[in-house]
Amino acid sequence: MDPSRRRRRARRLWTAALAALALPLATLSTLTTSAQAAALQCSVDYKTNDWGSGFTAELTLTNRGTDPISGWSLAYAYAGNQKLSNGWNGSWSQSGQQVTVTNASYNGTVAAGAAVSTGAQFTYSGSNAAPASFSVNGTPCNGAHQPPITVLTSPTAGAVYTQGDAVPLAATAAAADGATVSKVEFYDDTALLGTDTSAPYSLSASGLTVGSHSLVAKAYDSLGASASSTPVGITVASGPALVASTTQLAVQQGKTGTYDIRLSTQPSANVTVTTARTSGNTGLTVTGGASLTFTPSNWNTAQRVTITGNSSGTGAATFESSATGHAKASVTATQIAATKAYDARFLELYGKITNPANGYFSPEGIPYHSVETLIVEAPDHGHETTSEAYSYLLWLQAMYGKVTGDWTKFNGAWEIMEKYMIPTHADQPTNSFYNASKPATYAPELDTPNEYPAKLDAAVSVGPDPIAGELKSAYGTDDVYAMHWLQDVDNVYGFGNSPGKCQAGPSDTGPSYINTFQRGAQESVWETVPQPTCDNFTYGGRNGYLDLFTGDASYAKQWKFTNAPDADARAVQAAYWADIWAEQQGKGSQVSATLAKAAKMGDYLRYAMYDKYFKKVGNCVGPSACPAGTGKDSSHYLLSWYYAWGGATDTSAGWSWRIGSSHAHGGYQNPLAAYALSSYADLKPKSATGQADWAKSLDRQLEFYRWLQSSEGAIAGGATNSWAGRYATPPAGKSTFYGMYYDQQPVYHDPPSNQWFGFQAWSMERVAEYYQQTGDADAKVVLDKWVDWALSKTTVNPDGSFLIPSTLQWSGQPDTWNASSPGGNTGLHVTVADYTNDVGVAAAYARTLTYYAAKSGDAEAKATAKALLDGMWTNNQDALGIAVPETRADYNRFDDGVYVPSGWTGTMPNGDPISTSSTFDSIRSFYEDDPSWSKIESYLAGGAAPVFTYHRFWAQADIAMAMGSYAELLE
Repeated sequence: MDPSRRRRRARRLWTAALAALALPLATLSTLTTSAQAAALQCSVDYKTNDWGSGFTAELTLTNRGTDPISGWSLAYAYAGNQKLSNGWNGSWSQSGQQVTVTNASYNGTVAAGAAVSTGAQFTYSGSNAAPASFSVNGTPCNGAHQPPITVLTSPTAGAVYTQGDAVPLAATAAAADGATVSKVEFYDDTALLGTDTSAPYSLSASGLTVGSHSLVAKAYDSLGASASSTPVGITVASGPALVASTTQLAVQQGKTGTYDIRLSTQPSANVTVTTARTSGNTGLTVTGGASLTFTPSNWNTAQRVTITGNSSGTGAATFESSATGHAKASVTATQIAATKAYDARFLELYGKITNPANGYFSPEGIPYHSVETLIVEAPDHGHETTSEAYSYLLWLQAMYGKVTGDWTKFNGAWEIMEKYMIPTHADQPTNSFYNASKPATYAPELDTPNEYPAKLDAAVSVGPDPIAGELKSAYGTDDVYAMHWLQDVDNVYGFGNSPGKCQAGPSDTGPSYINTFQRGAQESVWETVPQPTCDNFTYGGRNGYLDLFTGDASYAKQWKFTNAPDADARAVQAAYWADIWAEQQGKGSQVSATLAKAAKMGDYLRYAMYDKYFKKVGNCVGPSACPAGTGKDSSHYLLSWYYAWGGATDTSAGWSWRIGSSHAHGGYQNPLAAYALSSYADLKPKSATGQADWAKSLDRQLEFYRWLQSSEGAIAGGATNSWAGRYATPPAGKSTFYGMYYDQQPVYHDPPSNQWFGFQAWSMERVAEYYQQTGDADAKVVLDKWVDWALSKTTVNPDGSFLIPSTLQWSGQPDTWNASSPGGNTGLHVTVADYTNDVGVAAAYARTLTYYAAKSGDAEAKATAKALLDGMWTNNQDALGIAVPETRADYNRFDDGVYVPSGWTGTMPNGDPISTSSTFDSIRSFYEDDPSWSKIESYLAGGAAPVFTYHRFWAQADIAMAMGSYAELLE
């Protein structure tokens, strides 16, 4: 570990401790308080979304004291005629101009340093001034100091510079609340380039390497607050180059489209640039700017190229701009129907996503989880990636093929996934030792991380694996063809588990396989210890990381991978659409080889249908009492949360194992993939029983949705064949689905896995696609009720701003499933705890409504889909895509302790120590070098919850595809 990082870490903790000690003393100087309790200290952040005659108000109450707030009542007054319409996440009331909101039953306790959000909708006329002050439980509670506003004004997004030339960086910065700007730092991703302490803030950056760069400016003010600008992506070329303003251009039939050309560096003499179509659709021609002259004085002034489409053509063409001594600039222009404005939107956003300068991809072409590096969700760093992101890349490129007729990018996306995210034979070298009659040794799942490691117990019977033999027969290999779920793309942790390598270390520059979650349902991302997928004891402790998770007499060096079934199913789903669209264009043969690989992936995906230890499905109680399965009776035919496989690294004394998962979540099901693998000829699996298994899975999934559908219409959590992950006895009266027990929050509890509306939108979108393709009445029954519920909880304002459900709360349980007479689930209920304008989830929701409306003719669904897409397009665009600010109150958990057993010590690859005193941050010290780290540091020291604007790859892809789906089906 870099010693300077240790010093920064120690200083931050000491500063925070001082602040905690000093705050009550300062309070005593101004307030009379009880000697037994610290005074309530708090701040309220107030934000509005105003459309002229009404608005929504979002209030975030942050507890800045040292004691928890137990029950809160927040009061404030308006100066105008604002009138309360409705509120959420609390009980709202109004008397005259005075407004009061009290806590709901589930958010009354606000821990020290934590925050709670509440919101309401109002109408008004005239002015709409923000409240001047707030109080909580009668104590004044006003807004916190706002950080400075920082904008990187130079260079422009997408600019190209020649290696060796200086890149001019400039920024504006403005401080709030009477503070002054003390300095501005300039970063290349997370590497500090330089600092300027006086305005105008600028820096001349030379020596940037060839490739893409994400530049950031970060301002500090005199009160210690800081904030970063939106990243600006640029490219450094190896020599003089031509620079196009975009890589993608939509041209409607009979109309024109334009883009700009300039030079990357100043020439010594005039340069003539010619632009011509080099391949593709002949209906597109250059009608302006075919020959442009740049001089040493106007080289950096953009000049325009005009492309015109004829009245009937469709498809893409490549236009190249060339000049002597300069690298070419290439633009793909796509001719679309005159009415297809939403296809034009798709192409515009696709261009932003795929522009290398915008930072969505690694040098290898791997999609990052997000452009931004400081983000903690299921991935614990923005430049990790997931199998989910790869599957969205496939889906995005399939739609690109639909719009342009170019299928090379879809095939290329599968090749990238196969190269980097599907383990090679070298990564899983001992599968030939796999014993299908005893797939794995039982270990119980435990309730909390501090109960681990879990003891292996060979005395518990496990069932045989009924599909291993037929998979080997079909594909001639013992290897598993499936994606691992998590990858450290830039090898930030330093394990160096790139494909074919086992712990090559921090010097390895390739993407590295990693894993995190391993310790039960209560283990949140904040409590994980990252570990390598191939553990040869180079890092970690004496036994690498293995003895943190499982207890055994001795440990062998080994490899292990975990699959996220929803991602592999989405990859199959993308392949299905690619084939449908390619066949419509007469180009099915161009994707046939990739379709065969998708069918193979779907064949192996059946491991997600099996109980974890291949025990018999249904009323499975007691590790020893629950019988081992025989044949297919260990299959629940649903998509479970994971399946996994692993083995020894020693090929001379090998062994290997495979497990399924006993837990099935409603949000993971994919009936379209099941339909494709069972009924679509081009995706038929090669194995003996694969097609039949997927046919049964399709029926079972549709029944599962029906069983989990609440009285209101939302889909509840799921079911398990292994209560508590150890075949425990479930609570009395627990309802069942084919003998599996209802689980309100399957798999993980922090946060509860069933509370995110995104799972509703993702899952119902797949049902809607299946319904649109087949007209299946069983799917329509579920969708009719779900769409009515979702629409009733959706608000779209006149200015296009919107609110959709965010956090869901559940009560009761479904009726025990009776396939011949499904119950009405009158005892299963959902309420919406709060609302959001999350654009990624809104896009998935809009796609659900689009496919549903296309088949059912539902006018309200169609209108709402359009309104959501139009609203985010109008209100939420930026240089990188479409995004909205997010307040991350959960980032107070950076200092959460990570459980390490007493006496266990080790090190991370960068030298961070692992011990009983470890925290989330202390074993990830690289975060302290991130340009956005000061936001976290300020928050942990008592400041306001930080606000980030994230560009997640999956969300941007979903938005782009939502535009394309609307164009295809409803435009």
